[in-house]
Amino acid sequence: MNTKNLSGAALETALLAKLRELLGGISWLGDWAVQNHPTTSDNGFDFVVKIPRPNGGKAELWVQCKADPRPSLFPYAYVASEAKHPQTLVLAAPLVSPRMAEVCQENGWSWFDLAGNHRLDVPGFLHLQHTGNKAVHQCKRPTANLSTSEAGRVIRVLLLPDHAGMRWTQREMQNHCQPNVSLGLVNKVVRHLREEAFIEASEADGFQLRDPLKLLFAWRDAYRFERHERRGYFTLLQGKKLRDALAGLGLQTGGFAAYAAFSAAEFQAPHVRQPKTWLYVREQEVSKLEKLVEAKRVESGENLVVLIPDDDGVFYMGDGGTMGDNRMSCTNAVQTYVDLYHCRGRGEEAAEALLNQCLKPEWKVRGLNV
Repeated sequence: MNTKNLSGAALETALLAKLRELLGGISWLGDWAVQNHPTTSDNGFDFVVKIPRPNGGKAELWVQCKADPRPSLFPYAYVASEAKHPQTLVLAAPLVSPRMAEVCQENGWSWFDLAGNHRLDVPGFLHLQHTGNKAVHQCKRPTANLSTSEAGRVIRVLLLPDHAGMRWTQREMQNHCQPNVSLGLVNKVVRHLREEAFIEASEADGFQLRDPLKLLFAWRDAYRFERHERRGYFTLLQGKKLRDALAGLGLQTGGFAAYAAFSAAEFQAPHVRQPKTWLYVREQEVSKLEKLVEAKRVESGENLVVLIPDDDGVFYMGDGGTMGDNRMSCTNAVQTYVDLYHCRGRGEEAAEALLNQCLKPEWKVRGLNV
């Protein structure tokens, strides 16, 4: 089926046919019926499917068809209060994105699309769920690629707990993301995050973070940890001598060296202990590291893991970022989380601990819902 130009009645017909297909394979549903354009005080729904319950009464699927649903516009309509039977609200569209599906579930809506991906849930009666079918319709709206270093710079600024509740103009955001992030790129990322309902925005007073947890997860899943070059080093320095040498490295590099991953987490939310020291060091500063820490590059037996970042954005600390007590700085907790999540071993476990011990509490204190 060519779905590119489906709209209006043709779209409703195609979506109803898909719902008939999904329900038709369930023999025990009995004789269910469709009512087109239900007459209520709210005409936002396109048809209702009424399904007899085994013990009497009916379950109702109130279906709203949308050609191009966007999370930022959800919910689109509400069922009128005078309806006689409990309703399951259903979004139907040519394509339901993972983010759109997530928003539906968070708000208690079911959904399905023309590819047959669906989640139809009538509590205590029916639960159907399937995803993974290849889309038969492509969204033509421009989207930002969250895996790029430029998009990452915008997201770090938004997610930093110290910035929770702040309202931003795009020019202010660009200033925080410098260098190498144009105003046009900021505009593109902000527009995408607004449409995906990660931020709230208005023409009058800028934009602010709305859903930090889901934005963090979206960035985590798009993040490409493998773009950072990993080098193994060995040093005889240990304990205080190593910490002091690294503090000196932090000073000499002007902030372009930092504890990373497991080592950063040991300061931010101690959970998983491991013997290696993990660092981010800008490539131009590696020779200083080798000298100050008396480190030699090795192919095996490393006790220093040095990550050469693909982008200097990993060092972003916001306005309040400082060194610890006589020690080198850590990556900010958001950066630490995404790096840990992609590390092998017990990285995911450590990332979860950091999220629960550090990020969620700080977002909550600053008034965000997580």
